[in-house]
Amino acid sequence: MKKLFAIILALILALSLCACNAKPAETTAAATEALKSFTVTVIHADETEKVFTYETGEKILGDFLEAEGLIESEGADDGMFHTVDGEKADWNENQSYWSLYIGEEYAMTGIYATDITDGGSYKLVYTLG
Repeated sequence: MKKLFAIILALILALSLCACNAKPAETTAAATEALKSFTVTVIHADETEKVFTYETGEKILGDFLEAEGLIESEGADDGMFHTVDGEKADWNENQSYWSLYIGEEYAMTGIYATDITDGGSYKLVYTLG
């Protein structure tokens, strides 16, 4: 009986040591990035504004906002986003599109090429051609 108890105890200790040394199943680049806080202001066609505050370790603004569900590219392969906060802009319908601002400046990069900066502020503005 003592021998059986010793074997069971040894197995429990061995499993405990394995569990302590186990590495996480998968680490992502986002997990290693420092968290950044930033805001996104959405200005809709009717000029109402909504401010969203986020904190993330992600790097690219467009990828993050699409994963959060704030923007949708609707499967377009053109690097454009067409829907923001549930409102769609359609150039072919009324020459509307979503403008990206970094701070108060019109962005010179697309949303999928814009890095998220800590303390940054971004605007997505419904714009008529």
